[in-house]
Amino acid sequence: MKKKLNIPKFKNENAERDFWDEIDLSEHFDSKDFTSVSLPDLKPSSSAISVRIPGYLLVRLKEKAHELNIPYQTLMKQYIAEGVLAHH
Repeated sequence: MKKKLNIPKFKNENAERDFWDEIDLSEHFDSKDFTSVSLPDLKPSSSAISVRIPGYLLVRLKEKAHELNIPYQTLMKQYIAEGVLAHH
């Protein structure tokens, strides 16, 4: 840590916002001051894609998803994740 950061008690959100807008945190912290964190409860962002698969495969996927009582797209994502992780 470069120099101690004194955070005042704020009267309201606007005062706190003004404080953080004006301060240069690089004057107080070095990169070695930070540690990695894991946020397991955050949902990863997702992207819509288009994939062409044979009709019979989609039918089988939907049948299996129905047996498991889950949406077929969820099952497809699980299968893709398993395949990727197995070959990583």
